[in-house]
Parts: sequence; structure tokens; C-alpha cells
Amino acid sequence: MTGYLGSYATLGLLLLASVLVFVGAFGANRLLRPARPADPPGKRATYECGLDPVGEDWAQMQIRYYVYAYLYVIFAVEAVFLFPWAVVFDRPGFGVATVVEMAIFVAVLALGILYAWRKNILRWTGS
Repeated sequence: MTGYLGSYATLGLLLLASVLVFVGAFGANRLLRPARPADPPGKRATYECGLDPVGEDWAQMQIRYYVYAYLYVIFAVEAVFLFPWAVVFDRPGFGVATVVEMAIFVAVLALGILYAWRKNILRWTGS
């Protein structure tokens, strides 16, 4: 299909095909499933590593786990930026400006870790 409206016709056919696949999949599920699905005792109970669940169904998570995960992500992103920089660093045209840019990038991250260290965010408590 060519022309201005041809691309819209292609999109319409694609959407129609996707709706037909969706309806067909759910229709096949309805036709092929058992009439009365089995519901044995305990099927809807909470599963916790093969053991019976103990305690309440709501537990409070400590914020320090999120802080450590966030710090890991920050330094993983730093590593992702450092490796390509190290690969192109020795090419012609990448001189002092490249070193200054990376020094600024690392300095900002170092200031962030220094701030976290000074605020005792990185101290692991036993409780």
C-alpha cells in the first residue's frame, strides 16, 4: 500500500490483527479449560518457601536497604560511563578537555558519597 492513506491502512490492519489474536487466545482458553476447575484446600494460601507463613501480612522495610541499592545504582552508572571514556581517551582530539569533564563527573559523585558518609547514612546498624 502506497500513498498518504496507505500507511494508515497498514496500521489499521495491524491493529485489527492484534485484536483478533487477543480475542482468539481468550476464546481458546475459554473453550479448552475444564468446566469446573479444581480448587483443593490450601490452594489460595500464601506460599512462603514451603513453610507456613508466620506473623502479619504486612512488614515494614528499613530505608537503609533502599539507600544501599540507590548508592549501588549510582556507582554502577559511573562505571558504565567510565569504561567508554577510557576506550576513547587515547584517540586524537581527546585531550585535557576530556580529562576535565571526567574529573568533574567523578568529583560530583565523590561529593555525594562524602555527603552520605558525613551524615552517617553509610553506617550499618545491627537492628
